[in-house]
Amino acid sequence: MNKYKDIHFEVSERKILLRIFDVISVLLSLYLVGIAFNFNYFNISGTNFYWTIVLGVYLNFIGSVFEMYNLQVASNQFQVIKSIILTSSITVLVYLLTPVFTPVLPTNRLQILIFYIAIFVALFIWRMIYVRFFASNRFSKKVILICDKEQLKELVHALESADPHYRVLGFVNSDSANTKTNDKIKSIDIENLEEFVKKNSISEVVIASQKTDGITVKLYNQLIHLLENGYIIREYTQVYENITQRIPVQYVSRDFYRYFPFSRSNQNHFYLIVVRLFEIIFSLIGLSIGIVILPLILIGNLFGNRGKLFYTQERVGKNGKIFNIVKYRTMVKNAEEEGAVFATTNDSRVTPFGKIMRKSRMDEIPQFINILKGDMAVIGPRPERPIFVNEIAEVMPFYETRHVIKPGLTGWAQVNYSYGETIDDSLIKLQYDLYYIKHRSIFLDVNIIFKTLSTVLLYRGQ
Repeated sequence: MNKYKDIHFEVSERKILLRIFDVISVLLSLYLVGIAFNFNYFNISGTNFYWTIVLGVYLNFIGSVFEMYNLQVASNQFQVIKSIILTSSITVLVYLLTPVFTPVLPTNRLQILIFYIAIFVALFIWRMIYVRFFASNRFSKKVILICDKEQLKELVHALESADPHYRVLGFVNSDSANTKTNDKIKSIDIENLEEFVKKNSISEVVIASQKTDGITVKLYNQLIHLLENGYIIREYTQVYENITQRIPVQYVSRDFYRYFPFSRSNQNHFYLIVVRLFEIIFSLIGLSIGIVILPLILIGNLFGNRGKLFYTQERVGKNGKIFNIVKYRTMVKNAEEEGAVFATTNDSRVTPFGKIMRKSRMDEIPQFINILKGDMAVIGPRPERPIFVNEIAEVMPFYETRHVIKPGLTGWAQVNYSYGETIDDSLIKLQYDLYYIKHRSIFLDVNIIFKTLSTVLLYRGQ
């Protein structure tokens, strides 16, 4: 068995670590504050253990909304401080306002202040330890790639940009016709592969070669020997999908059939019925909220947009069926006089009030009508215009695969990526959409809802 590998944490392990120690650090802080000060609002004991459970649930739920468990945020000192402030503040507020499940509100306001400071300081200290220690290079995952030389730069960038703790230390060139070296990443001879793996504490060997003849007998025997000694050997598309949570369609060529069938939830009648009931309830609530704020939107539209409040547009739905989407108008009149173009970040055609509606996602409220009609779902790929679908499908394989399920008001691509301004952006969003279709589940749906709440509350709509 392999005894040479350094300790490293997988993406899922890091997220679990953050969640567990968030709760432990807060409870430890409250316990110590209770001993050191005259603090009796929150006491940990066997008779009121449910107070502790509720606090832990609130902390994890609200932390998810404010991206405490986004590894990119968690590894950035300044971004995580913002998340800590928001999470501490909202957690304390919600905890105080639910006395049915939590302690009775204290009469002494100082108790509330101590409660807040204890939670904030605990999260701050633990997260700074994580940034300085656990997010450092000492816990990086060191890997070797087996790939064609011409692919190396693109493959390394895709992996390391998705996971800041993923480091490619070397590669084995599987293309004998291309022998150029790379100054940044060490080229490893097949004869020295096992020695390099042990000497550099490599955690994983990733095979990315698309040429089967590149895996020679000599290389194959080396890999088998590493496997027998406890080293992990994985295929690149599996690693890419696991780290980025996207389907790497650009690397699978015409072997896309390997990714079928997609998630069983797409044909699971119970799942579909539960989701449909949720969509109806959610849409009715959304439209009710829309009616309440309609006077404000009418006033804003009157002065900020100066034109029709609603607009409809053709979009492609499930199985390629065309439907008319309903939205609040956010652009100037005749915004496409010169033809259809992709919307862009800071689009000059968007009106001042339109920017507010887009940032807060209020412009999406009328789409609840489409959801009630069955044209759309709450969660799914973003519905695209027929002209863009035809244009993208000509240059991008598998694009129309996203039409196997209903398009959604929000989705995995929408919460993980910005507006698709180019064909390259559309490719990335397609990867996210296909990942959702492949892994569709209640758990992933809940994850998307958390991320959508984060987008709305942090005013990051586009």
